[in-house]
Amino acid sequence: MKLNEIAEKLSCRLEGDGDIEITGLATLETARQGELSFLTNPKYFSEAKTTGASAIIAGRDCPPVTISILRHENPYLTFAKAIEIFHSPPPNKPFIHPTAVISETASLGNAISIGAYTYIGKDVIIGDRANIGPHCVVYDRACIGEDSVIHSGAVIREDVKLGKRCIIQNNAVIGADGFGFAKQDDGTWYKILQAGSVVIEDDVEVGACTTVDRAALGETIIGIGSKLDNLVQVGHGSVVGKNALLCAQVGLAGSTKIGNNVILAGQVGVAGHLAIGDGAIATPQTGIPNSVEPDKIVSGSPAIDHKKWLKSSAVIGKLPEIQKVVRDLEKRVVKLEIIFKVLPEEKMTQFNQ
Repeated sequence: MKLNEIAEKLSCRLEGDGDIEITGLATLETARQGELSFLTNPKYFSEAKTTGASAIIAGRDCPPVTISILRHENPYLTFAKAIEIFHSPPPNKPFIHPTAVISETASLGNAISIGAYTYIGKDVIIGDRANIGPHCVVYDRACIGEDSVIHSGAVIREDVKLGKRCIIQNNAVIGADGFGFAKQDDGTWYKILQAGSVVIEDDVEVGACTTVDRAALGETIIGIGSKLDNLVQVGHGSVVGKNALLCAQVGLAGSTKIGNNVILAGQVGVAGHLAIGDGAIATPQTGIPNSVEPDKIVSGSPAIDHKKWLKSSAVIGKLPEIQKVVRDLEKRVVKLEIIFKVLPEEKMTQFNQ
């Protein structure tokens, strides 16, 4: 495909030769003649000057380079759409594998696919064009929305409601029992029946091996458009707002409230029964013991304002030096105290003057 055609498809401003034939995409380091690359981070500009690519996707403020540029105000999004030009997934062909076990009371939509050795329980509802991979389990009374995709090994437990156009990656578990136990008089733990459910709203993606636990009462909710990375744990009764981003190994304790457009970076841990306000951001490995205000950026464990954390982090490397100074000052203070004790009274008066 010629570069000028790609520019038109992606609504980019073309700088350079539009007649170049582009055969695919590659990174700046590995790109060769005839390939399109991308520059979404200014720190890689030096690689852009030496890349073997025939053209790059870049932002409006990118300095000129010796090759053609497709400019856009959102180069990362443009790159994502460019991948689809060259790597369109094959269309889903409706097919139910003969080894799939499907309850007679299940309601199946039009043009659905169900893979080998998948189990569909009683009174399950599957919307049109849904695609359920092999070795999946859909428990009784679960509901799967239109155009949703459930990859192999995933488990959708009883009464779970999955919205439209959702993606559940491999081995995710939606609706497992919440972690609830009451201590008995003899010191043993009594399991609290988890009688609630999980609601996954439209356009949500749940990563591989992620777990979203059902509530003891009521619902655990993942809001419209939110994305959960691999190995995320959402505790029972939690609510995640719209368009939130929970990166790998994030853990939410039970009854946590996550606002709209919140970003929790990798390995963030959130204590239960608190709220993270709309637009808040927690940087990697932040431990959050208290509620966070809207639009706040927090870091560290326990979490503090990100700017304060940066200053604190800068001091940490100097702590041995600071400790040495403090010890020297302590020794000098002790010496001064000794001098004050042994000096005659008239000398002390002169010293004070």
